[in-house]
Amino acid sequence: MFKRILVPTDGSELTAKAVSVAINLAKPLGASIYTLSVKEPFPYSAISEMQPVPPQEFFDAQERIAAERVNAVRAECKTAAIACEAHTIEAVHPWEAIIEHAKSNACDLIVMSSHGRRGVTALLLGSETQKVLTHSTIPVLVVR
Repeated sequence: MFKRILVPTDGSELTAKAVSVAINLAKPLGASIYTLSVKEPFPYSAISEMQPVPPQEFFDAQERIAAERVNAVRAECKTAAIACEAHTIEAVHPWEAIIEHAKSNACDLIVMSSHGRRGVTALLLGSETQKVLTHSTIPVLVVR
């Protein structure tokens, strides 16, 4: 059935639930886990004095945080004896990066958490999960 499962991670408690579900699904199927953390691009400003942190410091911090997130997933997979590939990607729109990463790695399922925003909050903030659901041609399992 599913052989390559992508689990994007933002390091949140809800994402940890999605990781757990993906591992529990992968184990009996003999599937591999692919995990991804999307890094924010540097917020360039026309006025260099307005930048709160130097670009390299920002990039290093983003990479460190993203690496910690995917390494946590990798560690859980190792404990469960499941193959795991971990990647970090910089993107303006995480949902686009998630879909593209799933396609480029021939993933056949995306497992994501839903942060449960409703009403005006959901309308204003949007939802990366909702955007993945809307645009993905790959099946998406949403964990709440």
